[in-house]
Amino acid sequence: MQSSFIVTFIGDDRPGLVEQLSSAIERCGGNWQESRLSQLGGKFAGLVLVSLPEDTGDNLEHTLKGLASSGISVRVTPATGGVTASEGRRITLAVLGPDRPGIVREISRALAAEHVNVIEMESEVSSAPMSGELLFRAEILAEIPRGASQEALSDALDGIAEQMTLEIDLGAHSTPA
Repeated sequence: MQSSFIVTFIGDDRPGLVEQLSSAIERCGGNWQESRLSQLGGKFAGLVLVSLPEDTGDNLEHTLKGLASSGISVRVTPATGGVTASEGRRITLAVLGPDRPGIVREISRALAAEHVNVIEMESEVSSAPMSGELLFRAEILAEIPRGASQEALSDALDGIAEQMTLEIDLGAHSTPA
């Protein structure tokens, strides 16, 4: 029987870091199933879903904690459940505007108020091509519960967009065929 674990890690960005992790996972009999990895602020961080033979999680954790000597901080957490059936609709939000504190807080507050679950979010701050002004961009994939008012969410996001001088495009998520 197999068990699943989520491995979270962070370390100084450098060649070979992913190879170190994947080799350690393989030595424990683990299978790298799914991951989200990214460079952030000079670091390399990620989440990895690993399956391995039952009752070998402690060995995986011990082996990965051994990577601390090479500057990689790791945490291993049991994955408690499988994929749950969705009862809502997937939506996307594209956010663009001048960078300022509070953008993520305000948008996430509006989503939470409507019981919208964030599934994925990517964001960055970059310089605008002509002015050099710092621009905040985000792409959010979320799930709005069945029966919830997308209009109420849209109204809340419009208010945030106006207050913070943002463009927030709310759309339906289409899954690839």
